Amino acid sequence: MTSITIGVVDDHPLFREGVTRSLSEISSFVVIGEGASSDDAAMIASDNRPDIMLLDVSMPGGGLSAISNVLERSPTTKVLMLTVSEEVDTLLDALQRGAMGYVLKGVGSRGLAEAIQTVLGGTRYISPTMSAKVMENSLNGGTSDKSSLTPREREVMDLVAQGLSNKHIGLRLGLQEKTVKHHMTQILSKLGASNRTEAALQWRELH
Repeated sequence: MTSITIGVVDDHPLFREGVTRSLSEISSFVVIGEGASSDDAAMIASDNRPDIMLLDVSMPGGGLSAISNVLERSPTTKVLMLTVSEEVDTLLDALQRGAMGYVLKGVGSRGLAEAIQTVLGGTRYISPTMSAKVMENSLNGGTSDKSSLTPREREVMDLVAQGLSNKHIGLRLGLQEKTVKHHMTQILSKLGASNRTEAALQWRELH
């Protein structure tokens, strides 16, 4: 079985040690780097290029700013936030910066392993609690009903949910980029979403 290499960056030593120990007990997981700051995360990414990088949000240098530093140095690394922060804005910010997952620290070792395997497969993973909060925020802001979208808008949202840019959506559907932007404006209004990341999360929940 091919080993899955992991970097763990958190400024709480006891928590970091616990995560490392739990992951090391899983046969396919190998922790190849530990750190306590954004700078440490960048160094681990440069030196070790792990398959997965676990980042806390609150740490010296900032966990959110560490995301781009990691991805610049190791583009193939999948970043998974492991945090106590239940702020929807923090979640959306992390995803917009390139994180593939957002896991709350109350998760058990089995749940964390599931999250790691999910993002390794190319699918975003968000703790159920946070998914519910995103949906609640969206519902409070508008009508979260995919049936209100036109067939073309649904096609656009399917591609947005896959992570495609407006330009690439236009190429895929044979539309001009400005036309895709117009569709996105209508979609955000209908779904009550504040940005495309929130709309994509909501779209996945509706499917």
